[in-house]
Amino acid sequence: METARVKIAIRCNLCGEKFVLRGRRDKDRIDTGFKQCLCNNVDDFDIEELAL
Repeated sequence: METARVKIAIRCNLCGEKFVLRGRRDKDRIDTGFKQCLCNNVDDFDIEELAL
């Protein structure tokens, strides 16, 4: 099974920090390895898929 490469923009809703990461799409899940923001936020994010 082949996984597609995607580019993701993640913005923290607590501090406003923005991260742009590359990851792999596997069915309906995207894995970037992102765990938490610099402000220790682990669940309150806006996630947007960008054109690669």
